[in-house]
This record gives sequence, C-alpha cells and structure tokens, in this order.
Amino acid sequence: MRPILIALCALALSACRADESLTAYGGAGAWQLVRLDGNPYEARATIAFGPEGTVTGQGACNGYGATQTAPYPWFELTEMLSTQMACAALAEEQQFFNALTKMTLAEVSGEVLILSNDAGESMEFTPLPGG
Repeated sequence: MRPILIALCALALSACRADESLTAYGGAGAWQLVRLDGNPYEARATIAFGPEGTVTGQGACNGYGATQTAPYPWFELTEMLSTQMACAALAEEQQFFNALTKMTLAEVSGEVLILSNDAGESMEFTPLPGG
C-alpha cells in the first residue's frame, strides 16, 4: 500500500507547476500600444493579461479576447475573437490585430512590454493609466 501512496504523491507533485505565464513575469494588468515596428502608433489599442492565460483588449473600433497559451517568454494567442464594428480607424485596428497575431516573444522590462518575432517586427506597450 505504501508504494502506491508514494507513487500517487509523486504524480501529484509532478502535476504542480509554477505559474509560467506572462502575468507571472510582470505582464499582469492593462497595457496600451505606443509603438508598432518602431513607429509611433497613433490609434488606441490595448491589451490586458488576466488569470489562466486570458487576454482582453480594445482596438480602435472593437473589443477582443483571446487565450495566451505559450509559457513566458514565448507568446502565442489562440481563440482570438473580436466584435465587428466599423469606425474611421478600422485600417489602423486591422494593422494592430495583424501584428498581434504574428508576435512570438514577450518581454516585460519595468514599465515596458515588448512583443516581437523572429522577423524583426515588434509592438511596444506601456501601462494603461488606471489599468
């Protein structure tokens, strides 16, 4: 009986993992996009990281949600959905969404969140005031 109990305890301990999400490494809360590929981003775009990989945000026209599935420092959004409203800044919003889906790495450095990929593309975020 004792070997079975030891095996079950070992199995339970192996299932316990530290939080390896972006949230655990300083990414918690809401961020606003300030630079896209090194250029100032003039439209409004936000991203917020919540518990268990939840991601929400607001583009220039539409709200969105997704799941961040990769452990830090990798970045991968899945199950991304957004509302479908039009506005004058729809082209800028589409640029934001297209860039967001291409990002593969995340780095939190103080008051800056940088999403990037191997192609040299990047998105720089700062904390959203009040977020």
